[in-house]
Amino acid sequence: MSVCRDDGRGPILLWSIPAHARGATMMKSDQELQADVLAELKWDPRVHGNAIGVIAKDGAITLTGVVESYAEKIAVERAAKHVKGVRAIAEEIEVKLPDEMSSSDEGIAERIARLVGWTSTLRNAKVLAEVRKGCVTLTGEVDHPYEKQIVAQRVGEMDGVTGLTNDIKVRAWPSEVHARDVVRQITRALHRHASIEASNIHVSVADGKVKLEGTIPTFPERELVEEAVWATAGVKEIDDDLRVG
Repeated sequence: MSVCRDDGRGPILLWSIPAHARGATMMKSDQELQADVLAELKWDPRVHGNAIGVIAKDGAITLTGVVESYAEKIAVERAAKHVKGVRAIAEEIEVKLPDEMSSSDEGIAERIARLVGWTSTLRNAKVLAEVRKGCVTLTGEVDHPYEKQIVAQRVGEMDGVTGLTNDIKVRAWPSEVHARDVVRQITRALHRHASIEASNIHVSVADGKVKLEGTIPTFPERELVEEAVWATAGVKEIDDDLRVG
């Protein structure tokens, strides 16, 4: 199992639904949930589903097995996360690169440097990459939260990468940016989005950290909310306490 973290998350527990948000709907049996997750993995073209094991227990899923790239590992996590009835995910997937995909740590670091330099949306980014046995740690500063996400996504798709920790910081707010303005921008963005039910979402901001509270119908909508928040200038961190249900 990789010791690296993905975008600041721990390597084991990826996310979970608070007990009070689980609703009164009929829970799938462990066998049904396991079958649904396996079917989703088999359906996703980014995943070699036969190499992944799934254990289900009371809504909690454990993913095991071996994949050939870090990008596939992330695809497995995302596919399982979108299956109805999954309440928590533990990930124990190992990345084993085929010989033709292996790369030296120096080569990976050089490609990351070129990536940042050649990407127009990262023109002002100052990003450093430390690579050890394929595990990448990103540090440095960017102007906007979405730039941090772009770097992590592109690096995670590179050949030779086996794990990723995203420690890039978002630069301090301009003095004229106020918390109430950030809240107003986020709220308006959520209400503009056709796929988001924003009426039950409460947004608060302190020192660039956005706290999201309330309820949201589905996990895909929860992801859309986070994307909208990351796209807002002045946001440096998200504390997502949204309940699904």
